[in-house]
Amino acid sequence: MSANSFGQILRLTSFGESHGQAIGGILDGFPANISISLSDIQAELDKRKPAQIGIGSNRQENDQIEILSGIFQGKSLGSPIAFLIRNTDARSQDYEALQNLYRPGHADDTYSAKYIHRDHRGGGRASARQTAVWVAAGAFAKILLNAKGIDIKAYTEQIGDCKLEIPYTDLDLTHIYTDRLRCPQETKSLEMQNLLKQTAKDGDSLGGVILGLIQNAPQNLGEPIFDKLHARLGMAMLSIPACRGFEFGCGFKAASMKGSEHNDLWLGKSNQTLHNYAGGIRGGISTGEDIYFRLAFKPIASIGKPQKLLSSTGDLIDYSLSGRHDICCVPRAVPIVEALSALVIADFLLLQQCSRITNTHTNAH
Repeated sequence: MSANSFGQILRLTSFGESHGQAIGGILDGFPANISISLSDIQAELDKRKPAQIGIGSNRQENDQIEILSGIFQGKSLGSPIAFLIRNTDARSQDYEALQNLYRPGHADDTYSAKYIHRDHRGGGRASARQTAVWVAAGAFAKILLNAKGIDIKAYTEQIGDCKLEIPYTDLDLTHIYTDRLRCPQETKSLEMQNLLKQTAKDGDSLGGVILGLIQNAPQNLGEPIFDKLHARLGMAMLSIPACRGFEFGCGFKAASMKGSEHNDLWLGKSNQTLHNYAGGIRGGISTGEDIYFRLAFKPIASIGKPQKLLSSTGDLIDYSLSGRHDICCVPRAVPIVEALSALVIADFLLLQQCSRITNTHTNAH
């Protein structure tokens, strides 16, 4: 199985399965002599835990990070940072009956067709369990970004048909993680919680939308052709297992606008625009304005209602899934979106630094 690495200069390679002994990662390219607070890394991991939300999986993983290399006396060495997160609360027996069954909406059949031999326990490598590795790596990337004043946030904007209509510029985003659903508006969050409770009673699940926001990013991040900033962000976000759509700026709304509407007016002599319809990215390159984007997530595929499962022999089997599953993945995906955003931006910052060094060296000769 290939394609387990992401990034160019700051490169994360992840490993592990949902019910294996551990998941983990190797973060290469992280600069040396950077102070690292493991409590800050752990705080990011804790944001992803289901217990924080109260409506979801009962799997209680401690997600305690163990650093194996790359950090000494509280500072980075410049060598690969290797880390482990042990699986301590897997219940593999819940999945024994699924060895030869393919669940609708899951990757069971595609993994079996491609790899022949698969780990059926909790989805194996296809499980969102391995996104904990991304959150840990993103926490390291955030340390680099915080030093430059770059701020990354994400929040729940919609669950099912319950949508927060207020623009992010009019919200108090300091309350994201004090809310159970990671929604920064209490009234709307309560509506979403009631919707989720009713959906849980019905044995069903819901999808939703997350808004991602990157503020104070510098100009000139991104390359104009095959490595556009929004393309790399889209690649990262669409790697989240349940993500089904990505748009930046005004996104799909642009399809119904006229050119005279979509062409933003300049403000003064700066490159700032009136509406920032481009979402802080033009020509694949950051403008210095807020970078904002939305991600659409599908409903969780594992539901309590009886369904027909496909067997490896091609038969349809009536089956009710057991196990511990979220009703909606959106709240838990919020820190994942932040982490991937941080990895992308930090990687482009390091690429920009390398480019400047190369240009300086070339001009000197």
